[in-house]
Amino acid sequence: MHPIAAVALVLALASQAAWADPDALRRCRALADDAARLARYDAIAKPAGATAPGAAPAAAGGLPAARFGLHEEPSPVDRMESRIAGRFEGWGPRDRVRLANGQVWQVVDDSRGAYWLDSPRAVVRRGALGSYLLEVDGVRALVRVRRVD
Repeated sequence: MHPIAAVALVLALASQAAWADPDALRRCRALADDAARLARYDAIAKPAGATAPGAAPAAAGGLPAARFGLHEEPSPVDRMESRIAGRFEGWGPRDRVRLANGQVWQVVDDSRGAYWLDSPRAVVRRGALGSYLLEVDGVRALVRVRRVD
């Protein structure tokens, strides 16, 4: 696509509110406070009552790490650390692993591992293509998991 055509397309798709009030952007630029300026830009770009894609509803609450792994909304967190409560004896296909922070993760592949560890540290991090990997201290393998609770 020609660069001028791309710019024309972007301008054509810009918010109706910004076109209706040409002074709105000028007033936004004049604000010194970053948060107030962003709120004003958002008010121009979104119709009243709309939420940004991926924005968590206000009622969801909690820390971003507490929501990590749940697929209701994207999380800005790319890893979460906790411990496996009690004795960890390993995993098998579709086993569930309960962490000390209350999260429950289920093994989604056919891997197996047998270990005898007391409350090991566990890190869940993002993998490729929306997957999650469980890394347990004392275990050399990564376990592909999904959050179930």
